[in-house]
Amino acid sequence: ENLRAVVWDWQDLYWEFFGIKKNFSKLEFPKRREGFDRLLVVAEGMTPNRVFAKCAELFPAWRYAEDLDSVVSDREADHDYAVWVRDRAEADEELAGKSANDLKAENISGITLPERLLYELKYFAETRKHLDLQNITLCAGSRGRDGIVPYAHWDDDEFCVGWYFPVRRRAVGLRSRAAVSSP
Repeated sequence: ENLRAVVWDWQDLYWEFFGIKKNFSKLEFPKRREGFDRLLVVAEGMTPNRVFAKCAELFPAWRYAEDLDSVVSDREADHDYAVWVRDRAEADEELAGKSANDLKAENISGITLPERLLYELKYFAETRKHLDLQNITLCAGSRGRDGIVPYAHWDDDEFCVGWYFPVRRRAVGLRSRAAVSSP
């Protein structure tokens, strides 16, 4: 797929959903790895609360904590950036049975909460469907103030954002999504 067209799609998404005019033509992309074919572009200033609010306008949504902006992520939206993830509706089968702590110990970069929220929004805009109907994405690239790890999935006809302990690994369907980012 033409990378320029993908970038234009992201620019359109930010304009349509957030009223933000972006130009990502000078954005540097991380080196693409085989199997990582979905580009997620995070615009400067995108916060979890802001993206969740847009999701909640478009479809039923629930969150465990009112303030998702308290989450600290490995990649922050203090500038525009992009990551590559696997282009699939369900979280990575390759990472099943691994806790956020396991992934960190193995130097596997996990998707952050803002990235996962934007992925949900983009996927819905493209397909009118949702991610993680069968599994749960552990947003291993983010942590709450007390170290707990956010997750996201579609459950009981609504989009859900909740929390797991960083050592939790055996929950049914719990998986992360690996992310390829620039150093």
